[in-house]
Amino acid sequence: MSIFKAYDIRGIYPDELDEKTAEKIGAAFARFLDAGNLVVGRDMRTMAPAIEEAVIRGITSTGCDVTRIGLSSTPMAYFAIGKLPCDGGLNVTASHNPPQYIGFKLCREGARPLSGDTGIQKIREMVESLSDADVRADRPGEVSDVDVRDDYVKHVLSFAEEIRPMTICVDYANGMGAYVIPRILDALPQVEVHALYDELDGTFPNHEANPLKEENLEDLRKLVLETGADLGVEFDGDADRCAFMDGEGKVVSSDLITAILARDLLAKHPGKGILYDIRSSRVVPEEIRRLGGRPVRERVGHSFMKETMRREDCAGGGELSGHYYFADNYFSDSGIIALLKILNVLTKEGKSLKEVADALRKYPSTGEINFRVEDKEGLIRKLAEIYKDGKIDWLDGITVSYPDWWFNVRPSNTEPYLRLVLEADDEELLRKKKEELVSILGTPV
Repeated sequence: MSIFKAYDIRGIYPDELDEKTAEKIGAAFARFLDAGNLVVGRDMRTMAPAIEEAVIRGITSTGCDVTRIGLSSTPMAYFAIGKLPCDGGLNVTASHNPPQYIGFKLCREGARPLSGDTGIQKIREMVESLSDADVRADRPGEVSDVDVRDDYVKHVLSFAEEIRPMTICVDYANGMGAYVIPRILDALPQVEVHALYDELDGTFPNHEANPLKEENLEDLRKLVLETGADLGVEFDGDADRCAFMDGEGKVVSSDLITAILARDLLAKHPGKGILYDIRSSRVVPEEIRRLGGRPVRERVGHSFMKETMRREDCAGGGELSGHYYFADNYFSDSGIIALLKILNVLTKEGKSLKEVADALRKYPSTGEINFRVEDKEGLIRKLAEIYKDGKIDWLDGITVSYPDWWFNVRPSNTEPYLRLVLEADDEELLRKKKEELVSILGTPV
């Protein structure tokens, strides 16, 4: 399987992605952008320093300079790429993937992400054709070290308002959130924090750094209930995503969090667009309209979301995967900014996260369900024929809507999976339609 994915580059170290490949990727990245200076950061994985050194070697071999920011969450790298004079940059990270993985998230200037369609596949072609002689400039680029932590902390804290006294539990999953987020929360003395797994450890000794998996939230749930906290939040490995739970340990789905964030965003940017992905509950556009905003629907994937935010003049938005985007943050995603804005809303409304979320839980939903399917396109065409009496759109896979229920089935970009999301007006209709669709799609995995 190729290491060049739809939204990033990643693979198992060293079998799929080693120092030699990293060096070629660095050279190809610099050549692709025709860059004079690129920002490079890295996460805490055990092989990250060696891969960082190799990718810098590749970049500088083309004559391009490197601004090295060292240990960095992905949001901190986006901040550096957005703020510093540069032609783009990358973070050495494999995000939420298990410890044997390493990879890169890449951006051009302004922290605009590279995707498979806007550069990653071209870089793959360049890597496959590059020889050592192709990338040796007469003068290698220079490396300068810049510490952006203080500026980054100041930037993130600018999103916090007058937050009331609260108790929160935070699970860093031994990932990059533990590197700088404690400094941000320490600047809010009225917020009492109970932390889990706040030591950087690229082996992830406690649990996988993926907050979308229910089993990875269990330790956070126990701590929330033991401490009587107002809410809990868990970050993924590179801290660009997070999951929230209320004071009773119930997960608040990311589409509902997007609807709650819209309150803060539209208070500051009246009438602007708020972005949400095609899997989100109908309550999200309903809430955005109620608040005087403009709902903007987009396909799944951070590169699509970020470009659409710019094009459609959006103040921010979110995805069901736990990515939350903010125009005032270089149109980039940030888990910690999402947390601060949730605290802003709860303070302003004088309510708990449970109260705010429960008011939005209008429509029962299945969440995302995966099915292993070899002929993905064929089965999607079959769904279009079976449900041709519904309203069909093809923004991302197939979405079929009826007055009292809807579903989306979309193909995975990297695996032989179809992913189903189904929502209905009541539990009985949800159960009936879920059984119906499962009988067509096969056994969930």
